[in-house]
Amino acid sequence: MGDGIFIGGGGPGYSDPQTLQYQYANRHGLIAGATGTGKTVTLQILAEGFSAAGVPVFLSDVKGDLSGLAKAGSETFKLHEAFTKRANTIGLDLTYDSFPVTFWDLLGEQGHPIRTTVAEMGPLLLSSLLGLSEAQEGVLNVAFRVADEEGLPLLDLEDLQALLVWVGQNARDLSLRYGNVATSSVGAIQRQLLVLENQGGAGLFGEPALDLHDMIHTGADGRGRINILASDRLMASPKLYATFLLWLLSELFEELPEVGNPDKPKLVFFFDEAHLLFDDAPKALVDKVEQVARLIRSKGVGVYFITQHPADVPEDVLGQLGNRVQHALRAFTANDQKALKQAAQTYRPNPDFDTAEAIREVGTGEAVTSMLLDKGVPGIVERTLIRPPSSQLGPITVDERAAIMAASPMAGKYDARLDRESAAEMLAKRADEAAKAAAEAEAEEERLEQEEREFRKARRYSGRKVSRSTSRRSTTESWGGALASAVTKELKGTTGRRIVRGILGGLFRGR
Repeated sequence: MGDGIFIGGGGPGYSDPQTLQYQYANRHGLIAGATGTGKTVTLQILAEGFSAAGVPVFLSDVKGDLSGLAKAGSETFKLHEAFTKRANTIGLDLTYDSFPVTFWDLLGEQGHPIRTTVAEMGPLLLSSLLGLSEAQEGVLNVAFRVADEEGLPLLDLEDLQALLVWVGQNARDLSLRYGNVATSSVGAIQRQLLVLENQGGAGLFGEPALDLHDMIHTGADGRGRINILASDRLMASPKLYATFLLWLLSELFEELPEVGNPDKPKLVFFFDEAHLLFDDAPKALVDKVEQVARLIRSKGVGVYFITQHPADVPEDVLGQLGNRVQHALRAFTANDQKALKQAAQTYRPNPDFDTAEAIREVGTGEAVTSMLLDKGVPGIVERTLIRPPSSQLGPITVDERAAIMAASPMAGKYDARLDRESAAEMLAKRADEAAKAAAEAEAEEERLEQEEREFRKARRYSGRKVSRSTSRRSTTESWGGALASAVTKELKGTTGRRIVRGILGGLFRGR
């Protein structure tokens, strides 16, 4: 296994062998470069190296071609001769091999379904996913608080939608307790939930929820399993993609125990298209990413961001990325030149060449690299030929993927969605019980009024004799008695109670 992953090297004009040391792999890293410069191959060889060392890996397959990790490369591959030549140049004995892979998919089509509950996602990440304003986020926090206090499990979007209806109906009472709960904010959240549902986001929420330990285990041969999230279709909903990966990272931080500085990571997490996480992200979310990146390494987790420009990653996060592979950046515009200069300034300089020129000049399959050395000191920047992968470069077939999924240890565990009683059902039951109680109360009031009418019409014997004089009352007296009876009846009813409340209210206001 050695002490680390062999990244590459070179001949004249290139670096000595470059190695990512396992003991510093949880200090995080960056893979950057323009489209088509070799970032995917670098990600692939790092995943292979960690897997071979018994370290589980999680990565997202944005382009759909990382499934090739599950199949060994072949001498019939069109780039075999170029790979062999490069391997000889850098002193690598190239052998082809496959790796243990588990396929996942939020949509449940190209991998095992992967879900979480609304409660586990939490109001902060959900607000970011829905693009809520500060006021709307406040209302969503109130809804989550109510769910906790009322014992209402929030499992899927149906539960959250039902809860928001209840919040809207009780907005006045909730406002007295938690501050302003505007029904307009409730409506805005409901509309954003509808948009999310139309984008396929409903599939993310529900049960059985993902058990994170299913991603952190090794195969029978001791190699770490490579968890691949199908993200080619998911990229049509970039907010959903970024929020899910951040949730997964946050859950790892919350659940994994402290391990200090292990000899090798417990898990390595690759965050492809990292700029999607930070584009238009609120400060609270960026602060959360920074906090997780700073603290999660003590849990033995290494996080590697893959993006086009280092400037896509906030400076506070970028400063924590110790292992770096910088592929070519093209400086065609003033902004490109500025980004190139900024990228060069983040490296420890090499007196043998100009870093900015090297970043602009390296070709496909080459990179400017800087790895952490002994005691975690950043190495000087080097020009490096990246080693070829051992697994297949490019995707496997649909049938090959299906066969791997059928043989997976996760087969059948998450396929069937569960629908146990939760907030939606509980609120519906409460509404039915309230409606039934109201109907019974109304029926009872009708019965009492009917009995009173029958009594007054003397259809029931009262136990008293009726005096003859009652039939000889004057017209005025009879009319007055009837009026008094009608007023008395109204005051006993619902209308009467409203009149009394109005009179009493007027008396109190007059004081």
